[in-house]
Amino acid sequence: MKSPRIDLPRPRALPPASLCAALLAIIATPALAQSAGDWSGGYVGGYAGGVMEPDDGNDRIAFDTNLDGNFDDTVRTGTGADAFSPGSCNGVARAPTPAGGCAENSGGAEFGLRVGYDWQVDNWVFGVVGEYGVNDARDAVTSFSTTPARYTMLRKVDGIAAMRGRVGWAFGDGGNNLLYATGGYAQAQIENFFSTSNTANSFTANGDSDASGAQFGLGYERRIGEFLAVGIEYLATRLDDDEARVRVGPGSAPPTNPFIRSNPNGTDFRRSDEDFDLDSVRLTAVYRF
Repeated sequence: MKSPRIDLPRPRALPPASLCAALLAIIATPALAQSAGDWSGGYVGGYAGGVMEPDDGNDRIAFDTNLDGNFDDTVRTGTGADAFSPGSCNGVARAPTPAGGCAENSGGAEFGLRVGYDWQVDNWVFGVVGEYGVNDARDAVTSFSTTPARYTMLRKVDGIAAMRGRVGWAFGDGGNNLLYATGGYAQAQIENFFSTSNTANSFTANGDSDASGAQFGLGYERRIGEFLAVGIEYLATRLDDDEARVRVGPGSAPPTNPFIRSNPNGTDFRRSDEDFDLDSVRLTAVYRF
């Protein structure tokens, strides 16, 4: 069975220089006349920015050849050699062998909506914020067999929701500036794709999955007038993404095929790195009431 080809466009991230220029503009903007900056109250708004290129270190494809649920097996040829000795790469392979290289993982644009509430005690500001957004980050891993053949697993965030607390310090210009730290819980819907140049075996993926984990970061916000606030924020998202699986079946392969030598029903595989780590820089704008 021939696997469908992955042909995803490379997204364009917001250039870091643009974010820096936007931050300087925010800091330089004078606050309109108003009473001392009281951050207490609710707000609604949104964010837009860029996700940095995901980096999963030495990620590879891990195998369960006897289908016992443990992905610590080695796929071996009829002579006992490691069938995946050519190695792996972080990205989408351009050819069936490592010599062809791999397209790097990519970050991209992100945007979303947020709603929250703050309480101010003296200069301290405490709050909660909820968000929902999307981004264009792609993260892939490819392993190569001696056949030769390539096997690529790719994932992207379809949507991500987060609930975080935040604590900050209001300062300067009537308290209209706010530096804060934020942290909490995030949950994402993950789209999973699989591609291979192996046409002998059959391949069945278990489809899209959910991932959850922690989100934390730092931010700066400035009130402009009585109701508007704009800012810049860095966020690190660490998701536990361990649900994606691919079952390699016999297909038209003979019984000596490495994937069915240990178990005639085939071999399961997944990524060795179960974490999906995303780092982003974003601009924020909210209406406070």
